[in-house]
Amino acid sequence: MSSTNRSKARDSHTSDYYKTPIDQIVKFLKEFNKHEDVFIKPYIKILDCCAGGLIEKDLMSYPEALKQIGIHNVDTIDIREDSLADIKVDYLTYDCKNKYDVIITNPPFSIAEDIIKKALDDVKDNGWVIMLLRLNFFEGKSRKDFWLDNMAKYSFVHSKRMSFTDNGGTDSVAYMHCVFQKSYNPEFCKLKVI
Repeated sequence: MSSTNRSKARDSHTSDYYKTPIDQIVKFLKEFNKHEDVFIKPYIKILDCCAGGLIEKDLMSYPEALKQIGIHNVDTIDIREDSLADIKVDYLTYDCKNKYDVIITNPPFSIAEDIIKKALDDVKDNGWVIMLLRLNFFEGKSRKDFWLDNMAKYSFVHSKRMSFTDNGGTDSVAYMHCVFQKSYNPEFCKLKVI
């Protein structure tokens, strides 16, 4: 499916909800674990702040993928009332009283920058913010200052196009898991194609 057609398909999706392919998240997590020991530490505190998961239909993608690598305790937030998330609230207005080690999610593209900034505030020092983003999130005059102040440590680009639809169709968009580490602002990020 072309990105033009996918844009029209978005009209039927409430709150920009698309189920993230669990197998692609697991692939990323396994590759990331080769470079950082984040997901093998005991008692790690993780938040999926845009968890999705529709009641009686879908699992929440990131918590399910994390279970597949042995992580079972993930806090979940989603704005949708029909979500399986623990807390149903707008993450951007939510006060995270305790800091997390990792915040990981697939944010709505239109507010991804705001979610990243808030997540960087809501993780512990040296904590991790991991976002599934379109690769073209790197471009744009409006985001240049954001990147100067918040350069990602890693970009794991998915070589296989992701399908966010039940019929397995894909669009012309390349995706990456973009990994930020709080208080670490490198001049450039490391790119890995997975």
